[in-house]
This record gives sequence, structure tokens and C-alpha cells, in this order.
Amino acid sequence: MDTSPTTEQRMLTVRISRGTGRGEFATYSVPWRENQTILDVVTEVQRRLEPTLSYRFACRVGVCGSCAMTVNGKPRWTCRTHVSRVEEDGVIVIEPLRNMPRIKDLVVDMTEFFQKWRKAGSTFVGTATRNDPPANVSPASPKRKKADAAIECINCGVCYAACDVVSWDKDYLGPAALNRAWTLFNDERHADPKGVLRQATSGSGCNSCHTQGSCMTHCPVSLSPTGSIAGLKKSALLQFLKGG
Repeated sequence: MDTSPTTEQRMLTVRISRGTGRGEFATYSVPWRENQTILDVVTEVQRRLEPTLSYRFACRVGVCGSCAMTVNGKPRWTCRTHVSRVEEDGVIVIEPLRNMPRIKDLVVDMTEFFQKWRKAGSTFVGTATRNDPPANVSPASPKRKKADAAIECINCGVCYAACDVVSWDKDYLGPAALNRAWTLFNDERHADPKGVLRQATSGSGCNSCHTQGSCMTHCPVSLSPTGSIAGLKKSALLQFLKGG
């Protein structure tokens, strides 16, 4: 019979924002496990302690971006965020992404986010038909390189949640929408790059950006919407000086 002393299970305190509107915090205690992610924690709370907890996830491996939440005050993909990286004295605080209306608990309404994405001129319009040969675009061309540097965005909303300008100006198109506009402006196959630039610079477009860089700092795939927005500003100025 094994009479050696047992080690007491270390526990993690999890505070989760619940409800609709501003919501209130509920506190849970879950076992602290090796290589545990924030999404693992939320899933354990939902499956073992609070079955009514609402949250989003899909792939669980950092591909879809749907599990984005605010963890200890910062927007993150929860499937890629390990507890050991963000816990503070054994406590984790989880909230929905900011700058978007809450539906319930950790689920936000992204309707406005995608409406702004379209308003920024985000829809690709080609000039070729299916009967035309594929476009011959060199990967080494300057425009293609600029588009490639920004094209991996999957619209997770992290940059939008991190942006203080969105908090101040609800009409501001936001970093994700403007990053998309930059890729289209540089896509040599797109039918109306000047139209994209016009939409991206009108109203509360790229010129409303204060270049704080929060979008770049928090992007889970290390894109630079700040750089894309700067590119739009520069291109608009050059076009204005040329009388375009």
C-alpha cells in the first residue's frame, strides 16, 4: 500500500464576465493543469460548472480566430494563449472583446465589424472572365509584396477590439477593414483600386487613425494594420498631388 503523502491539486481562480450589456463577474475554480490554454479553462467551466456559459470556438488550433476574447485586459486568441503566460497570482479574468456589442457572456455581435469591412471597399472585383487565362502577377512585383504582407488577416476582430480610436469614434472603419483595403489597392487584378482608396479615405477612414499601433501589437498573426493604414494615407496624398 502506498503511504506517501499526496500533493494537493493546485487550483486556478477564473473570473468570467457573464450576462448581457455590461454584465457581472462570476468566479469559478478549476484545476491548474500543464500546458492548459485559456480556451481549455473556459470549456472546463462550461462543461463542469456552468453549462449556460456562452462562448465561441471552432478549430481550437489557431486557424479560425473565433475564440478571441479579452484575457486579463488584452484581446487574444484563447486557443493559443497558455494560462502560464497570462495568469496573475493564480487568477485569470476573461471578458468578451471590446468595441463590439455583447450578445451574451463572451459572445459579441460582429455585424458592425463586417459592415465596416465592406464599407472600406473590401470586395474584390476582377476584370477577367473565366474564359481568360490566369493573370500573370509576379510574386516579386512591389505591389504583390505589399499585398502579401497584409493578406493573412482572418477577421478575428482582435485588432478592432484593441483599437482605442474605434472606442472614441464609432464611425471609424477600423484596422481590419483598412488592412483589407490596402491589399485590394495593391492587387493588380482588382478593377477599381482608385475606388478602394476613395472609400478607405472618406469619412472616418484611414485619416482618423492616430497610429498608436495597438492593432499591430495584438495581431495574433503578426500583421501590421498600422503599416497598411500608413500606406493608404501616403497613396491618397500622392494621388491628390498628381491630381488623380
